[in-house]
Amino acid sequence: MASMETPTNPLHIVIVGAGMAGLSAAYTLGHAGHKITVLEAAQQLTEIGAGIQLIPSVVKLLSRWGLDDQLAKLAISSKSITHRRYKDGKRLGWVGLAKFKQDYGHPFIQVHRTDLQNMLLEIATPYMDLRLGARVVTIDPEAPSVTLESGEVVSGDMILGADGIKSIIREVVVGKVDKPISTGDAAFRAIIETSKMMDDPELKQLVDDADVNVWMGPGGHIVAYCLRGKELYNLVLLHVATYDGLEESYDTEGSVKKMKEFYGGWEPRVQKLTNLVDKTLIWPLKDRDPLAQWVHPSGKVTLIGDAVHPMLPYRGSGAGMAIEDAAVLGRLFTHVHHPSQIPSTLLGYQHLRHPRTADVQLASRALREFNHYPDGPEQEARDAKMVEAMEAALAEERGEVNTWAGNDKNLWANRKKNDEQYGYDSDAVADAWWAEHGLQT
Repeated sequence: MASMETPTNPLHIVIVGAGMAGLSAAYTLGHAGHKITVLEAAQQLTEIGAGIQLIPSVVKLLSRWGLDDQLAKLAISSKSITHRRYKDGKRLGWVGLAKFKQDYGHPFIQVHRTDLQNMLLEIATPYMDLRLGARVVTIDPEAPSVTLESGEVVSGDMILGADGIKSIIREVVVGKVDKPISTGDAAFRAIIETSKMMDDPELKQLVDDADVNVWMGPGGHIVAYCLRGKELYNLVLLHVATYDGLEESYDTEGSVKKMKEFYGGWEPRVQKLTNLVDKTLIWPLKDRDPLAQWVHPSGKVTLIGDAVHPMLPYRGSGAGMAIEDAAVLGRLFTHVHHPSQIPSTLLGYQHLRHPRTADVQLASRALREFNHYPDGPEQEARDAKMVEAMEAALAEERGEVNTWAGNDKNLWANRKKNDEQYGYDSDAVADAWWAEHGLQT
C-alpha cells in the first residue's frame, strides 16, 4: 500500500474496537503516518469460527496490503455460486465466479474469520498501540476523549468508533438511543470438518467442487462453502425466528435440535450436513436503516464498519464494507497534517462511503424476501427467471452471447449491480475526492 505523502505532524487517532474494521483502520491510518491507539474491551482477541465472503473490490485492497501469500494459502476461490431448490436440490441459478477475476482484476473468495483477523492483526501491529481489556464507558466528543471502565481518560485528535453492532460511539454520534429493528430472521452458523464428509459420495462432491451452494426454501435459505484449503465446510442457515430476548451477537450458542427441525423437510444433502453438526451458534438478525450522519457535530468523532452500517448477511458484504471504509479513511488521511483538517476530511469520508454502503445495506435487505418466498406463484416466477438467467450465464461460459435482459431482484445475476459493487476502487475514489476538494480542507 503506497501512501501519497507522510504527514509531517502526525495526529493521534483513538480507535475503539479491534475487530475487522478497527484493525483495518489501524493499519491504513498508521501506514498514513499517524499515531494510533486501539482500545479493545476484550482481554484477548478472538473471532468466532465462521466463514466470510469477500468480493473482488475488497480482495484488491488486501492484495495491495501485501496479503496475497496468506490468502493463497488460506482462502478458497470458488468457481461458481449455485442456487438450489430446497426440496430436491434442483439447480435454479448459477453464477460463474472465475470470470470475476477477468472482469474485476481479483477473485471472489471465502476465508475463515479468524484467519482474516490474524492477517489484519499482523499488518496493523507495527502501526498501533493495542490495549486489551480497555472497555470504553463514556465519550466526550468535544475534547475528544474516552473514559475507560478503570476511570482512565484517553485523549486524542480524533475518535473512530469501530465498536461493532452494539456500538456506544454510534449513539453519541447520532445523539439519541439507537435500537435495531428485528427482521424476524436468525441465522445458525456451523463448521464441519470435511474429513467427516468424504465417505459419502454426495457430500464428497460438495468438497471436491468447492463451490458456493445456496439452498432456497420457504422462510429460509442455506449458504455453504469450503474454507482453509477444503479442510472445513462452513454453513450459514438463515430462517424465520425472532428469538426474543437475545441481543445482537455473533457468539451465542444455538440449538442443534431446533436447527435440524427447521430444515427437516429439505433435500437429502441438507439432512446429511445438519446431521454432522454437533455445535451451532445462533445470530438473531436485526436491521438498521442507513445512517445519514456518520460524523459527530464536533467534527472529531466518526464511525466505521458495523458501528455505522451493520449488514444483513444476505449479500455477504459486512466485513468487506468495513475494510473498504478503512481504505478510504487511510487514503484521505495521508494528506491530513493538522487537527483543523479533520472535520472536512471526515465529511468527505462520509460523502464517499454513505451512498455505497447504503446501497449494499438495502440490497441485502431485498434479498431476504427474494430468498425466502413460500411455495406458490411468486416462488415459481422467481425460479423461472433464475433458470432463464442461469441458462444465459452458462451459454456465455460456453463462449456464446449472453442475451439475458436482467432482473433487478436477482442481484447475483444483475450485471450492472455487479459492476458497481465489484469494480469499485476505494483508493481511486478517495484520490478523486481529494483532487477535487482537498484544498478546501
